[in-house]
Amino acid sequence: MKKDAGNSYREKRKKSSEFEKREDYLEHELLIMKFRRWKIHLPFRDFHVEFEDLVPALAATIGKVVMVTAMVAAFAAQFGLSSEFIAENVRYELLIAGGIFVIIFSAILNPRANLAGTHGPMIPLIPIIAAAGGHPLALGILIGVFGLLLSITKGGSKLMALTGVGVRGGLLIYLGAVGLISQITKFESWASSVNASTVSFVVIGITILIYAYLARIKKRWLAIPLCSAIAGIVAYAMGVNFEFTTAPGLPHLNPFWWWGENTGWQLGWPDLGHFIAVIPFAILAVAMWSPDYLGHRVFQELNYPKKAKDVLMDVDDTMTVASVRQIVGSTLGGGNIASSWGTYMIPAAIAKRPIPGGAVLTAILCVLASVFGYPMDLAMWEPVLRIALIVGVFLPLLEAGMQMVKEHNDSLSAGTCIFACAFVNPVFGWALTMLLDNLGLIGDHKRAKSLTLKERLIIPGVMFLVCVVSLALAGQLPGIPGIF
Repeated sequence: MKKDAGNSYREKRKKSSEFEKREDYLEHELLIMKFRRWKIHLPFRDFHVEFEDLVPALAATIGKVVMVTAMVAAFAAQFGLSSEFIAENVRYELLIAGGIFVIIFSAILNPRANLAGTHGPMIPLIPIIAAAGGHPLALGILIGVFGLLLSITKGGSKLMALTGVGVRGGLLIYLGAVGLISQITKFESWASSVNASTVSFVVIGITILIYAYLARIKKRWLAIPLCSAIAGIVAYAMGVNFEFTTAPGLPHLNPFWWWGENTGWQLGWPDLGHFIAVIPFAILAVAMWSPDYLGHRVFQELNYPKKAKDVLMDVDDTMTVASVRQIVGSTLGGGNIASSWGTYMIPAAIAKRPIPGGAVLTAILCVLASVFGYPMDLAMWEPVLRIALIVGVFLPLLEAGMQMVKEHNDSLSAGTCIFACAFVNPVFGWALTMLLDNLGLIGDHKRAKSLTLKERLIIPGVMFLVCVVSLALAGQLPGIPGIF
């Protein structure tokens, strides 16, 4: 029986030439894969690497370089560190966390755990964390500990199950719309700063046409590499200057160098006061995980066959991987704050690909980008960076949210969620609307009546209080000064 179970994928697998359409082959692959939690999975025995896996791998690598650079640069600005430190730390993250960690956890040990990416919403809080006396290592360790507690208690999957369709849709619409506007604004500002205002208009115009065509022929999974490449080519052809500056090499691999008094972060090792200072921020970071992870799994549910349950991202296992990666990465000297890897999961789900195949390619590309250096320059160039985020993250988020809001009751929940998100931030909006929706004050009243008291009030109420208190302590509630 064990032998048959181990060989079931290979026995059921068919060649792509046996199917009329490529999409049918990809869906068949999803249906016959049976991923097991914390067991050894091997390429060709339990999954294959397909051409479609290259697209999310490219998108993930671009997104990794972009997001980690933004994260580390925010820390560096607060601690007076140089641009050389930023490049060195990004390289370190790509090599250790983006390469080795991804292969071990998301490709081999647990293909239902999404890759551990970067927690973008935490970037604006970094100046506040530094001003409060926070230490990057203390913050990373506490985020990992709190994340492990949430994953062990299955809190992530429970919160996902208690988030209604309308709340999910509203959250995705808000995140997609705000992110889309933000990226366009930043692209236009950059174009103006280099005296090339026309470039942003032309590049975005071409991107709209290409993206619409790809959607029409059902090839949206090609959007990130194709649109990013065309954006870079068009911008360069219109006279925008680009040059390679990051030479090949390896980063420092000694944690004691990174956490030295006069080397690396130049902060030394954290003390008890550093840990106390970052407690509210660590709680807030983990509280933000649930809506983030929820949004990523939704893409699988929308694009995979309904019966492909054994390849869907497991929220709790993803939290476990992100938590372990956070503790390990921070201890080694990395400046990244981890979350579910959106620039990987979204295009992978659209391409109808499971996690492990693309994870292998992502790890390889991250290591190559780290060692060679020059790919980092390409990924960080404004036309490539902005278009990759627009077509790879924010447009799909917006579209997925709109697809989910079909019923009148769901539209009421979605509207309330968008309003609450705009009032404070997505964490507050999600927690408040989930509570109101489960109480039956908005949304589907029949659904609310079917819930137990624990599901209707206690869990959503506790989550709302945790979010509000954490936001208040961090000074993120409008008109209320932060304690830290």
